[in-house]
Amino acid sequence: MSKTKPLEPVADIGDYLKLGACTAVMSQPIMSYALTTNPSIGAQTGIGVMYNLVKYTAPAFIFGILYTTTRTTINNYELTYGQYLKNMWHALFVPTIWWTFIYLLVMPQMQQVNRYHNLGSFIWHFVNGNAAPHLWYNTMMLQFIILMPLFWAIGRWCGQHTKRGIIIACTTIAIAALWLWFYDTQVFTGPHVRDWYLFDRLFISFFIYGVFGMLAWQYRSHFNSFIMKWWPAIAVIFIATFWWTNHELFSYGFPINLGNAPYYKPSMTLYDLAAIGLFSALCLYQVKAQLPFTNFVHKFAGFAYKAYLSNVFWSECLWLLFGRNLTSANAWVGILLLYVLTWCISFASAFGLHAIWSRIKPMIIKSATA
Repeated sequence: MSKTKPLEPVADIGDYLKLGACTAVMSQPIMSYALTTNPSIGAQTGIGVMYNLVKYTAPAFIFGILYTTTRTTINNYELTYGQYLKNMWHALFVPTIWWTFIYLLVMPQMQQVNRYHNLGSFIWHFVNGNAAPHLWYNTMMLQFIILMPLFWAIGRWCGQHTKRGIIIACTTIAIAALWLWFYDTQVFTGPHVRDWYLFDRLFISFFIYGVFGMLAWQYRSHFNSFIMKWWPAIAVIFIATFWWTNHELFSYGFPINLGNAPYYKPSMTLYDLAAIGLFSALCLYQVKAQLPFTNFVHKFAGFAYKAYLSNVFWSECLWLLFGRNLTSANAWVGILLLYVLTWCISFASAFGLHAIWSRIKPMIIKSATA
């Protein structure tokens, strides 16, 4: 009898995390819009709770990217750093460049902190993530892409040695704890809250999720077994830390300020890790059951980053078109409708632009070589 190579799962944990993060993060700008309409205390409370509920997005995306990238590259010793960067340039850097230009030139009102006024300040806003409310994340995430050789080195040093994995995990936790203490005392509630705001987009702030994403693949047999066995306990941690984050947010009183719910707190870190664990359990269950939904997740996860880049553009358009008036009349109807439309249009534009470029690219290449 001939031996056949078993097929790999269509979707992996990274796909579920990327799509789950992208789907959730699109609601955050819309909730910020809604707060500008001076909603009732009850509506503000609901918005604060929902905002904390989806506050796992950036960590989940980083974990997912490192998981999938490690899975597909760490054992490919023929892949050079230059080849890797070339692939990432087309997949991530080029869409980022185009959408950053769009935000700065078409929607300059979306800039954060201050406005550009000359070429130098334009370039600075272009690279520091201030071009739009969500582009701080791109600045942070692309650092992980550039630093991928570091994660290859750590992962290859760990190999399958359990003790080495424990050493890396404990070291990473210690680094994360020190960073959270530093950020809380010096930036969030410290003297540098205004002049050190760029610290929130340094890769070190999300280093724990990158390392844990890499380790989750390297020790996937242990990780998968742990997640599937202990997911009820993880769910309890998720609920407990969710209550903790809400208690912290509402301790500042009203009106609700979403800036008081940063990623860089012990409560939010534990909440994010629990959310990642639950998404991982969902993926493992559905892949094992060979559910058709895994095909949907894999396909849409491939366009999640591009949809994320555009989502604030579309939500701003919808807000200016009818969203402000609708949300002022009924906060929850406005939030829900804007969110659903933003998600649909963002992914439609991601798929549509890809299809258009796929048709145009061969024609450009052909004319250039003629």
